[in-house]
Amino acid sequence: MKTSSRFVPVLIALCFGGTNLNAQEILKQAPAPGSLRPGQTVFVDDHTCRANQIKKITGGSNREYVPVIGSTVKRVGVARTTECVPR
Repeated sequence: MKTSSRFVPVLIALCFGGTNLNAQEILKQAPAPGSLRPGQTVFVDDHTCRANQIKKITGGSNREYVPVIGSTVKRVGVARTTECVPR
């Protein structure tokens, strides 16, 4: 099997010099209610936290009750959380 000469540099760039996948985009304002998936985290720099801190928002289920199929038990949904964390 012969490897294309164009494929090797692309493979090397992806393995060793690619983008930082852990980098988070910092937003200027909080996303609208219901726009984050449950557990999704975003950082917002809207100057509501102290110096050297940034607002961390984690999405919830956006529902008051989440019905369980085949059961009469109702579980409480997860609320969106907001906290100030060090930069």
